[in-house]
Amino acid sequence: MISLDRIHKSYGSLQVLKSISLAVTAGERVVLCGPSGSGKSTLIRCINGLETRTSGQILVNGHELHPNCENIADLNGEVGMVFQQFNLFPHLTVLQNLMLAPRIVRKLSREETRARALRLLERVKIADKADAYPGQLSGGQQQRVAIARALCMQPKVMLFDEPTSALDPEMVKEVLDVMTDLAREGMTMIVVTHEMGFARTVADRVIFMDGGVIVEEDAPASFFARPKHPRTKEFLRQVYEHIH
Repeated sequence: MISLDRIHKSYGSLQVLKSISLAVTAGERVVLCGPSGSGKSTLIRCINGLETRTSGQILVNGHELHPNCENIADLNGEVGMVFQQFNLFPHLTVLQNLMLAPRIVRKLSREETRARALRLLERVKIADKADAYPGQLSGGQQQRVAIARALCMQPKVMLFDEPTSALDPEMVKEVLDVMTDLAREGMTMIVVTHEMGFARTVADRVIFMDGGVIVEEDAPASFFARPKHPRTKEFLRQVYEHIH
């Protein structure tokens, strides 16, 4: 579903990604973790064309994304993205936020788009907020709307960039529950997160990045119980200390 081959990304002399190669199969759930500045968010932003790359090849569902991303429209909304900050349009209602892109990009009828949007709001347990504005919602509710909005384009892949890090602790679970349901339904997902409980229970593979490279990757059971690289061990130790 996604193939990255030797992806490099530089800002001037600063190398943010250094020859990253990664393949994600359809239905696979991959969690990216690592310290701030390790390149995780830049990597997933390259996959959906929000960042151009310096070199390397990106394929999404068989479509090659050009290095300057000018053919991003060819992907036709196959990659959905959910951000740390919810990025909802404040002047549009929840329902209007969901309907906007499918109407413009996919050229769907108003009736079809509205029916799909209402189904998705039901799915993320927020159907009663269809006519509310983002400013009237809690952070957790806004993030669930953002997930529904991304799903409204019927993407083949969902990318999540630290979707719970801006939320109050009691709102984290409601967003993770929606993401877990998506995973159970077989959605291909790449998730940048520090939520190690989610990684342990939902991921097929956990990837640890540091300094713009993939340091270690493994199935969750092995990754958490028997990390091999000293840098991974140190990162997990710090995460557990923070939790406790």
